[in-house]
Formats: sequence, C-alpha cells, structure tokens
Amino acid sequence: MKKTNMFFKRDIFIIAGILTLAVGVFLFIQFNKVPGASVVVKIDGNTVETYPLDKNGVYELNGGTHELHIVNGEAYLTEAACPDHVCINQGKIAYNGETITCLPYRLTITVSSDKAPSVELIG
Repeated sequence: MKKTNMFFKRDIFIIAGILTLAVGVFLFIQFNKVPGASVVVKIDGNTVETYPLDKNGVYELNGGTHELHIVNGEAYLTEAACPDHVCINQGKIAYNGETITCLPYRLTITVSSDKAPSVELIG
C-alpha cells in the first residue's frame, strides 16, 4: 500500500516540474517578442514584395488570388482562392518571425524586424 503512495507523490512532482517548465518557456517567449517593421511576401520561395507594417493598406497578392490587409501594425489575409482557407484562419501577425502560409499557392507572408531578437528560437 505504501508503494502506491510513493509512486503517486513522484508522479505529482514530475507533473509539477513539467508544468513549471512549460509556463517558464511560455513566459520567456511572450516577453521576448520583437514587434515587426514590415512583411515579406514570398511565392515559391522567392521574395515578391515587402510592405511596411506602419502604413495601413490593402494589397492584392499572386495575381489577385489573395488579399492582404495591413491595419494598425498587423497583417492578415481576408480573401484567398484556395479551397480550405487555412491561411485566412491563421489570424493577424505583427511580431518578428510570425508567418501566414498558403500551401496550395506556395505563398508565405512573414513579419520581419529591423531589430534582431535577443534569442534565436528557430534556426
């Protein structure tokens, strides 16, 4: 009977440690976000256009298949010709490294910044 309690206590310590680590990583990422200066539009891996995030505007991408909106420093897609509209549902992006991707059209929209992040999370 005592063995069961010992395993239970050990499990609680392991779960508490994992949760503490997860919260620490989450907070680290949240406090190290770098606001973006522009969005880079790439089609098939080639840079097509760069738009500043400090100017509001509506831009047609890829021959009119997608519509990019930049409002108050945030970029998002409102229209897309792809069948699943995952790219529209990815929401607004505003911080360095955030990306919207449309796989059927090989389109990526990535926020870039003049400032480098203090820690590179993805190599």
